[in-house]
Amino acid sequence: MNTINENTLKNAQAWLNDPVIDDETKSEIKNMMENNPAELNEAFYANLEFGTGGLRGIMGVGSYRMNKYTVGMATQGLANYLIESFSDTEIKVAIAYDVRNNSKYFAQVAANVLSANNIKVFLFQEPRPTPMLSFAVRHLNCQSGIVITASHNPKEYNGYKVYWDDGAQLTPPHDTNVIDRVNKIGGLKEVKFNGNDNLIVPIGEDVDNAYFDKLKTYVLQPDVIKQNENIKIVYTPIHGTGLHTVPRALKEFGFKNVILVEEQAVQDGNFPTVESPNPEERSAMALALKKAEKVNADIILATDPDSDRLAVGLKNHKNEYVLLNGNQTAVLLTYYLIKQWKDKNKLTGNEFIVKTVVTSELMSDIAVKAGVEYYDVLTGFKWIAKIIRENEGKKTFIGGGEESFGYMVGDFVRDKDALISCSVFAECVAWANSRNMSLFEILIEIYLEYGFYKERLVNIVRKGISGKKEIKGMMDNYRNNPPKYINGSKVITIKDYKTHKRTDVETNAVTTIDLPSSDVLQFLLEDGSKISVRPSGTEPKIKFYFSVKEKLKDKADFDAVDEKLEKKLDDIISDMGLNN
Repeated sequence: MNTINENTLKNAQAWLNDPVIDDETKSEIKNMMENNPAELNEAFYANLEFGTGGLRGIMGVGSYRMNKYTVGMATQGLANYLIESFSDTEIKVAIAYDVRNNSKYFAQVAANVLSANNIKVFLFQEPRPTPMLSFAVRHLNCQSGIVITASHNPKEYNGYKVYWDDGAQLTPPHDTNVIDRVNKIGGLKEVKFNGNDNLIVPIGEDVDNAYFDKLKTYVLQPDVIKQNENIKIVYTPIHGTGLHTVPRALKEFGFKNVILVEEQAVQDGNFPTVESPNPEERSAMALALKKAEKVNADIILATDPDSDRLAVGLKNHKNEYVLLNGNQTAVLLTYYLIKQWKDKNKLTGNEFIVKTVVTSELMSDIAVKAGVEYYDVLTGFKWIAKIIRENEGKKTFIGGGEESFGYMVGDFVRDKDALISCSVFAECVAWANSRNMSLFEILIEIYLEYGFYKERLVNIVRKGISGKKEIKGMMDNYRNNPPKYINGSKVITIKDYKTHKRTDVETNAVTTIDLPSSDVLQFLLEDGSKISVRPSGTEPKIKFYFSVKEKLKDKADFDAVDEKLEKKLDDIISDMGLNN
């Protein structure tokens, strides 16, 4: 039975009574009330919360939807906080947007609200990657930045991410302070929607050129690139902002043979060739794999709609195209960067990398052996950027990454950046070629030296109101009734990042985890396996990260050890009841 719950009715009625809400929106609300109470519940059961990263939700009418009014409220709250924080200076904000439906419109809404609050706005005129917004904030000496994107979410979603003056997403105290200012807004009557065109400045090619000028300074081996400038690079932007920017980045690095996946080389917010524009999903990569087979590509590169995530495909030791997982890509980039820094005598003992707690420990193993410091941070590149900011002028950031296909090279951008990641990864391929090896053979060499790590991610999707409750219940159960054994191996350590407690199960000794609170649990097993559990902060799902490892004594044993680890992952997942 579809009944309208009390909170839904209260929120919907408030919109109907609000003179700021337009007549078309009110008509749609009335239609839902009369004909689709289930949809009304989903659209109005709560307010779309401004979280620590901003907004993300399904587009449409409703207090729990992405629309002009929810974007306006968020922007007014941000404006209020900026005015408090920078009372003695001219406030400037850069705004970018991706290819999604309504992205340009929401960007204009945000620009109007900010300019109506006497804040100067630099507004990109065409869709641009998220990392270029991060760059623009610092390049234009802005106090903040906004990008309208829902990253790799399905087409019905959009989002709103906020950046601070260092070009990074909001971290404490600014994240909670902005949330507080948004929550304090008494209603839409307090939102200044009528913009001041004199304070909205178009961003032109000069910012693009400055970004690419900086990007090409990160070439490590120009001679190797020159000798391999015609390697076949198949690239797909999956209808996103990378269409023009990634080929340019590769060209700036020196690569001349970029082959686009034609069907996906059109910017389209409906993402017509994929169910979801997420390069982590094999289905989104099908056309790129087909193209690579046809042209016998050396490498496949793919980016998500806002071009901050990179997926990589290459030939394995059997000459078959395979897709790397995010951990493998992060490991190869880390290995390559550190090796080149070492070979060029650039390591002084003052360099560092950063990874997230759910990312492969192989990254830290590589760093430690090379004498490079590493940091573990919570999921999200804002925490990597925070470490960079804290060490600015004291230590040098080489690179960093996380398993969810996000990577950074250098610190001129303070968020994950698929443009430079594509470029450096292409350089990795050129370097492997110069050694008469494939990049997959390099990966096997890494496993021989450091151990064979294998990871897998399992997402359990639970949508809507009931889904939120179910995900919370799952986390509560793992926290209150942690497993003693998983797949026959004893749980020896439990890390609870929400309570900051690291518990030695044998001794019950508790030590403190010195990181901000986050709803993440980790179970470390006696056999070296690591299982991490966390609800997604941007999607209706709970994520399970699995990592297992074995020694690899000889490259001839690769397939046998790979099969053993694959079975181990299957068994762990089955033992935890996550097959469905």
